[in-house]
Amino acid sequence: MAKVIIIGGVAGGASCAARLRRQREDLEITLIDRGKYVSFANCGLPYYVGEVITEEKKLLVATPELFERRFNIRVKVETEVLAVDRARKVVRLKDLPSGRESEEPYDTLVLAPGAGPVRPPLPGLDLPGVFALRTIPDSRQIRGWIQEHHTTSAVVIGGGFIGLEMAENLAHRGLKVTIVEMLSQVMPPLDPEMAEPLHERLRARGVDLRLGDGLAGLEPDPAGGLRVKTKSGAQFSAGLALLAIGVRPETKLAKEAGLTLGPLGGIQVDAEMRTSDPAIFAVGDAVEVLTYPSHRRALLPLAGPANRQGRVAADVIAGKPRPFRGVQGTAVCGVFGLTAALTGETEKSLKAADRSDYAKVYLHPGHHVAYYPDAKPIYLKLLFERPSGKVLGLQAVGEEGVEKRVDVAAMAIQMGGTVFDLEESELCYAPQFGAAKDPLNVAGMIAANVLRGDLQLADWADLEKEGDKLILDVRDPAEYASGHVPGAVNIPLNELRARSGELPKDKEIWAYCRVGQRSYYANRLLLQKGFKARNLPGGYLTYLSLNPENSRG
Repeated sequence: MAKVIIIGGVAGGASCAARLRRQREDLEITLIDRGKYVSFANCGLPYYVGEVITEEKKLLVATPELFERRFNIRVKVETEVLAVDRARKVVRLKDLPSGRESEEPYDTLVLAPGAGPVRPPLPGLDLPGVFALRTIPDSRQIRGWIQEHHTTSAVVIGGGFIGLEMAENLAHRGLKVTIVEMLSQVMPPLDPEMAEPLHERLRARGVDLRLGDGLAGLEPDPAGGLRVKTKSGAQFSAGLALLAIGVRPETKLAKEAGLTLGPLGGIQVDAEMRTSDPAIFAVGDAVEVLTYPSHRRALLPLAGPANRQGRVAADVIAGKPRPFRGVQGTAVCGVFGLTAALTGETEKSLKAADRSDYAKVYLHPGHHVAYYPDAKPIYLKLLFERPSGKVLGLQAVGEEGVEKRVDVAAMAIQMGGTVFDLEESELCYAPQFGAAKDPLNVAGMIAANVLRGDLQLADWADLEKEGDKLILDVRDPAEYASGHVPGAVNIPLNELRARSGELPKDKEIWAYCRVGQRSYYANRLLLQKGFKARNLPGGYLTYLSLNPENSRG
């Protein structure tokens, strides 16, 4: 009987094991994990720390007993794989409780070692009260520390997904939270202006947000707890520190076994998740993947792709080969009642790839019709290819209805859809759920208007550049008085037809309103009257996101 050994559980390894058994009853499958829990919901760990999830057992997806009884999969937990001998096709194991070493032969090996938290070489990271969060024991230790030391404050180092979720959950437990983030924004996958609503919400909920300032080190505080030092020279106290700087792929076994690593440091695999050794596969956070549809190499530690990679590897091992399509980076994060989600390319990633064949539109629609109570705005940014209109990426932030719009866009990208498809998409409508023109329909309509030449866009980034242009604010006078783009001329939309003679025809007119709709109407009017007109997308709300210092006075 052929033997398959899978090293590592959680999303990639566990899904591979279960899928492989469903495909082949004639294989001997062994799943090995150095932790006590072979399959658990690591995405739920912050919420267990925050006591939103109250029972640890609810984090357990599948136990070793379940794997063995239901799937006839042998599971060895608290077992470390010390080495892979490719020539002999054996793995050397160490039983951690006893220290006893042994060997296990394999015909096929699957590596799913995951990724470990980044721990930079800074002083004080080994002090008591400094934690990372990757496992159930990690969450148990943080909960115990808070309870035992009556902790009232915490510093979160890093403003990515885990950092934001931990900040929210620590605050939920009544701790005063500080986030230290080396970059100028939280949630780095987002474009900077799309992260601005998150900054506002964090500050509004009492989080001390220190952006553009990295950690310099930690030391014991004479008054108790930790003394936090940042690169700017700032110092403050905290009862605990949570390292959420990021993760790096666990490649020690693969490297020592002589397997090829990719240029980003992850395990290199082909489309069938096979490594440079035909008998060894790799899945999950440890592997380098190709993004879809741009086919760039990336390290994306996300549970969904890891699960799918495990299934692909299982099918290939079972003799039913199929390729892994790639990853779009579809992700979502909750932050104090706000939801931020994205899929596909961002403007940052497009610029990094030196692409200029794209356009973008911003809009701020309600998540359902305005006349139904409690409509919440969604901040949307749609990126699309010129001239094809192919959807490249969508980012969205809001309180309601965010993730379902991003999910629709994710499928559109997967199917090679265009903004014309979004324009024509038939989506659910009832007053409490959406609108007859869903926010994604509207995004598609705006983008389609751009490609058809019915809407000429200006770029907010070019606002300060010299050029023969006039900035036109078409909002009402009271809106203009409450804040406007410096140097803008105010002619309300309802007066524009009669007062268009006040505008020069030898300059471009760059119009804006609050969210972009009235300025689009102005744009169409002015173009038909012979003016050189452009629309500043997303209106004054987008301007404030791009220039947050103005919104804070």
